[in-house]
Amino acid sequence: MIREIKTSLDPFQIFTIFRDEDHSFILDSYLNPERLGRYSFIGTEPFEIIKGKDSDEDLFEVLRQKIKEYNVENDSDLPFVGGAVGYISYDACHYIEKKLPRTAIDDINVPDLYFGLYDAVIIVDNLEQKTYVASPGLNPSKEEEKIDRLCERIERAEREGIDPIYYEEKDFPPVELKSNFKKEEYYSTLQKIKDYIEAGDIYQANLTQRFEGNVPMSSYELYRDLRRVSPAPFGAFLNFGEVDILSNSPERFIQLRGDQIETRPIKGTRPRGRTPEEDRMYREELVRSEKDKAELLMIVDLERNDIGRVSETGTVRVPELFKLEEYSNVHHLVATVVGRLREDKDVIDLIKATFPGGSITGAPKIRAMEIIDEVEPTQRNVYTGSIGYLGFDGSLDLNIAIRTMVKKGDKVYFQVGGGIVWDSDVKEEYEETFKKAASIKKALRGHYEYEKENRKSNL
Repeated sequence: MIREIKTSLDPFQIFTIFRDEDHSFILDSYLNPERLGRYSFIGTEPFEIIKGKDSDEDLFEVLRQKIKEYNVENDSDLPFVGGAVGYISYDACHYIEKKLPRTAIDDINVPDLYFGLYDAVIIVDNLEQKTYVASPGLNPSKEEEKIDRLCERIERAEREGIDPIYYEEKDFPPVELKSNFKKEEYYSTLQKIKDYIEAGDIYQANLTQRFEGNVPMSSYELYRDLRRVSPAPFGAFLNFGEVDILSNSPERFIQLRGDQIETRPIKGTRPRGRTPEEDRMYREELVRSEKDKAELLMIVDLERNDIGRVSETGTVRVPELFKLEEYSNVHHLVATVVGRLREDKDVIDLIKATFPGGSITGAPKIRAMEIIDEVEPTQRNVYTGSIGYLGFDGSLDLNIAIRTMVKKGDKVYFQVGGGIVWDSDVKEEYEETFKKAASIKKALRGHYEYEKENRKSNL
């Protein structure tokens, strides 16, 4: 059941209507509507919640059973008209690879997997500038009533105006951000990874540091400001009550439409220049970098192998390699890997074959994840997991949860990092983490304790 609604409201204005409701969400594509950011999705009032932590029950299998239980066909052109929306934390990898160590400290304590099941969703086609309210058809009479309510609330907001909070710009005090690594500790840890590479354990591993701070603004205000300073094709805000997730990720982890699989790993980063000439210099430097190309190629090979485990023989291809993409604060190198899902596999098989993404673990993946657990002091939780939807029709679209904040109460946490290879420069890799975090820092109006250290040491 799909109903088009005439409105001039953009996706985030529509979300503003529902922002205070538990388990409201926006999957927020607001960059590149011609290619990656065509559709945004808004929802509220899930009819069921699936979540768990350190569960004896395989949460992926719980999700599989729910998708099967509510399975319906989607015969529309819209990619998602109802299903599960939420996140899979990085630490949910332990339901897939049960022998992985788990020694890093869990000091945030959020569910490993957290999804709401939604039987009505608002869809904004950012390319055609059309808005729809849709339901999957599980219970047509009930869903029609919900569609009526959602349409009425959007129409009322159109008549009466959006809540002024959408437009407000308060003068919040800056946030003091503290890392879980001292600079010298990060240097020595990065060198330890290089030692593992030299010993032949791995070719590459992703090393991250986490920041935290007390924030004076609401989750809504923080996400509103984040999307203003840094548009992204795979943004998301999950207002999940016990925890809020705020993401402006540039990276798709995995998409499944029909039997067509797509993943888009990112490796290689340069900052945006302060002048057009400097910006062009950074672009050209990234495109010419053999080191960054080699990093991306390693991850592409890993993703080809992962997707190949559930794809028809001969269908895995790399239609894009070393593609330059520009964002508000960085340039990235990106690749696209595609395949066709085997008939005897489903969406959960695809997730289990590929999660977590190779671009944020390393290669070989399992050994890299063992090393990540050894050297990073705290668990990653949502960071480098995935956020997005699983449709009741078996479709899927998940991001890589980078450029992502977890907010519990007044405290916010986020992580930044990069892929480490044999010839990585310790200082450059450390500095790159702060360049990647520039958009979050700007939204927080914050400053890092490392800046004070660097001023003292002239680094």
